Amino acid sequence: MSAMNDEDIDNNFSEWAKGHGVIHHSEETQQRIKVLAEQLLQQNIIHNLDDFYKSLIALDIITNQAMWLVAHMTYSKHVYLDGRALTADDFKQDPQGHTGGSLNMVPAFAGYLAANTLTHVHRDWLMGQGHCVAAIDALQLLTGQAKSSRQEKFSLNDDGLTDFVRAFYSYEVSPEGKPASPLGSHVNVNTKGASLEGGYLGFAALHYVHQPLPGEHLVAFLSDGAFEEQRGSDWAARWWRAEDTGFVCPIMIANGRRIDQRTITSQQGDSAWFAEHLAHQGFDPIVIDGRDPAAFVWAIITMEQSLKEASDKIESGEQQYPIALPYCIAATEKGFGFPGAGTNDAHGLPLHDNPRFDETARKLFNQGARELFNPEDIWKQASEYLAQPKKPYVPNEVTVTRPEPRWQSVAKYYSLAQAMDDYFFELAEVNSKLRIRVGNPDELSSNRFSKTLELLKHRVTNPEPNIAEAIDGKVITALNEEAVISACIANHQGLNLVVSYEAFAVKMLGAIRQAIIFSRHQTEADEPAGWLSLPVVSTSHVWENGKNEQSHQDPNLSESLLNEMSDMARVVFPADANSAMSVLRACYGDLGSVWNIVAAKSKLPVLFTPEQAQQLVEQGALCVRGNCNAEIQLVAIGAYQLQQVLLLSDRLTSRQQSHSVIYMLEPGRFRQPRDKWEEKIQADKQLSNALFPSTIKQRLFFFHGHSEAILGCCRPLDLGTAKTSALGYINQGGTLDSDGMLFANKCTWAHGALRLAQQLGKADDIWLTADELQAVIGQGDPYEIIKRPF
Repeated sequence: MSAMNDEDIDNNFSEWAKGHGVIHHSEETQQRIKVLAEQLLQQNIIHNLDDFYKSLIALDIITNQAMWLVAHMTYSKHVYLDGRALTADDFKQDPQGHTGGSLNMVPAFAGYLAANTLTHVHRDWLMGQGHCVAAIDALQLLTGQAKSSRQEKFSLNDDGLTDFVRAFYSYEVSPEGKPASPLGSHVNVNTKGASLEGGYLGFAALHYVHQPLPGEHLVAFLSDGAFEEQRGSDWAARWWRAEDTGFVCPIMIANGRRIDQRTITSQQGDSAWFAEHLAHQGFDPIVIDGRDPAAFVWAIITMEQSLKEASDKIESGEQQYPIALPYCIAATEKGFGFPGAGTNDAHGLPLHDNPRFDETARKLFNQGARELFNPEDIWKQASEYLAQPKKPYVPNEVTVTRPEPRWQSVAKYYSLAQAMDDYFFELAEVNSKLRIRVGNPDELSSNRFSKTLELLKHRVTNPEPNIAEAIDGKVITALNEEAVISACIANHQGLNLVVSYEAFAVKMLGAIRQAIIFSRHQTEADEPAGWLSLPVVSTSHVWENGKNEQSHQDPNLSESLLNEMSDMARVVFPADANSAMSVLRACYGDLGSVWNIVAAKSKLPVLFTPEQAQQLVEQGALCVRGNCNAEIQLVAIGAYQLQQVLLLSDRLTSRQQSHSVIYMLEPGRFRQPRDKWEEKIQADKQLSNALFPSTIKQRLFFFHGHSEAILGCCRPLDLGTAKTSALGYINQGGTLDSDGMLFANKCTWAHGALRLAQQLGKADDIWLTADELQAVIGQGDPYEIIKRPF
């Protein structure tokens, strides 16, 4: 290298080292960058140091300009690229935004873009603090990296950027009842590269270690506030394996503040305390200047180098799992680079007052904007240095081979959960090339999934002899429901299964909602999700978990999911082993949805032939007995409910009372559809009318959960209070067996008989003996109508 070139390099380094606008480079960052540059040059990743430092100079420029635009997104309704001071009329009447966090994310995401450019490597991104999306939207637009539709809609001139800032928190609604603006308060499908809304703080920290496949790269931006909320991320270092997971770079934006006070981390001792905590959890923490985009470049590349070195040592036998997973702490102050930084106000509106109406706030805005401003030709030229490498090809949809279930013979007693275990065992063997994740909040064996556990094993770092554990286990086990389901939700390119006690599965609801909401938005944007639908098996449920008291008797997950859009949340209640296997098989033939499979683990009689089981899944409901036009119709939803309905049917038959029995597998297909997408999965209207005629005298539902939930969901089938009623869980329970639970909640066959008689205006004892009636009304022996425990 010539002396002239050396001089040019020194000049470019010095020019960069001076900083630009609000960006300054500490001595530590400068030294780190120097070492990194030499490494990249020796590895032939960069061609020369001259261009390297020019890229970093450009990075400082575009970071300032993006922060300038973020401030305008919150406060202004006009953008002037000549940098003039704004007047009162240029500001919004009602400014909105999560400005402080968004300003913090600009250097982080800009550094991410630069790391990609300098290494010629595409990296996916994930952001836990989705409310900071303004940073990503601003940077993508300014650098030409946004989706083509957005780049076309918002030109990089005064008019286009004015439209852009006005679209931010416009609150306008379209004629279809959707947000009219493509810009959201959180990450949405219109932000290029988005895969997670980030509305539930902490879930990104649970996702990242399970997301990339080998050969892929992921940068996860995390929140110090979210660290307090979701602690399951502490186990990430114990779960990462080079053999089935790509490079991950977790980066915490440690700005020290929540909405209205300091974070616990800040109160305990800032980055030093947090670094010590991480080290105890198996991480290798590094601390950087979170105000400097170049520090993020160094961190991302350095963390990946550390992971590569560790995985090489694992492969050669020099090292064992777990590795010390690199983790970056980006220390900054909330709202850095703009007036109001470091205050509670910085979370939303750092100026405290509205510049449209307050002169002091207006002066502060213009002062802050002036420090960040760059002439148009300068920042546009700088943006060219951040051209992104092309993303490697990934199939739009995951494909899976679904074997035929090993059907059980009718009348045989077999556990529904065990039947699904049988099927998943074969499915996993046939599709072993897919990365498999089983989410297990504990008790996988007792929930009858022992074959799955024996095949796939708990993922641990030190396997115990003669226990189903392995270094490369596929079962993610932790007494943290959100952590284990996130392992499966993040595994977009693989095969997943979640099995949980029904009562504890409700703790997964937030994670499930975040996944299905984002997937639904993808569908609405005509970019449907390609991940295999996720089965969440709720077993050891309300009707068979009496040994663990009423805390374990909770049907709320299925009821909550019935309120979600039924094309995204498929809530199903298989009645026997064959329908359970048929449901699981159907789930893996679907894409982008979550199937909550509420299934008994106890052995129950097989009622449906293979053909009937498949027909039940296809139709959503099936006539089990009688003529659907009979004056009385019994509708069962749930395996134990069907058992009681069949007992009631036997009694009605013995008394020559005509009736029909319907088994409803999927209530969400018989609702009043709320939009065109939900309408697509509704049961065929002709079929629905045939199964549920409106001419009958009485319809009685036996429901797995609360009766109000089924009547609300299946409103089109409700003929009014005189003709329609429901029995279900009424919040009674305790240490009882299944029959005792049914009796306590007044939903045995005999309670149904009394309800029918009363609804039809007949004598209470028309279908009951005197002793049975006394038992039903709480004045006799319960074991006249149910079986004794022993």
